[in-house]
Amino acid sequence: MTTGFRYYMACLYAIWSREVKRSVRESGQLVGAFSRPLLWVIIFGVGLTPYFRTGLRETTFVVPFTYMQYIFPAVVVLNILYPSIQSAVSLIYDRQFGFFREVFASPVPRSAVFFGKLLGGATVATLQGGLVLLLGPYVDVPIPPSILPGVLGTMFLVSLSFTAVGLLIASRLKSFEGFGVFSNALILPLYFLASSVFPLDPSLSVQQQQQVFPPWLVLLVRANPLTYAIDLLRHFIIDYHEHPLGLDVAVVVTLTVVACTLSYREFRR
Repeated sequence: MTTGFRYYMACLYAIWSREVKRSVRESGQLVGAFSRPLLWVIIFGVGLTPYFRTGLRETTFVVPFTYMQYIFPAVVVLNILYPSIQSAVSLIYDRQFGFFREVFASPVPRSAVFFGKLLGGATVATLQGGLVLLLGPYVDVPIPPSILPGVLGTMFLVSLSFTAVGLLIASRLKSFEGFGVFSNALILPLYFLASSVFPLDPSLSVQQQQQVFPPWLVLLVRANPLTYAIDLLRHFIIDYHEHPLGLDVAVVVTLTVVACTLSYREFRR
């Protein structure tokens, strides 16, 4: 039993290590990991802060942060979404160039291949999200060590869930072009409909929100699981949240479990 477990973990580590090394060696991913948060935090954050604070002062709650601080946790999640889903491109690559035929002809358990790819993609995505945290002191968002367990735990769960979503998509598609179009069509709507760039006034009821915002927009934001992941990250980073903390945690954990389960079932097929 011990020998079998060691062999399984060795296979898992080999696949994980391959995914991480391949991503780290791609200069394009590193450039995107740095340029994306700089674009959002500096240009959007600085440019829209005056309008954000002026608009929210008309509501019935006090704004305890700047717009730059408000979008900072969302930028962390954005820097996780892209590498999480894009990491699944390797699945199409391996399938087209014969790597899977070699692996599946060997005694490597198929589950070890799946979890190696899943953990490899999630590791890279979490590291890229961590790069955004380095900008915190420069935009007046302190990241004390006491909040790091909650922040990194949330980031890793989001990375796992969307890496699993990427693997689920890649398991059904056969071309790089199709995957790129489909993934971008998924990332942008999910992100913008996650209360990432504008808040729903928490002092208003759902009925009142539907008078301020279009009802369909309120419905989509509340139905989007990414809304609760960003809200949970805001709770840790800027001590602000629009939804109950227990609801945020439940949605994020459920999303991770469901996404990983569906992806694993599709991968085994």
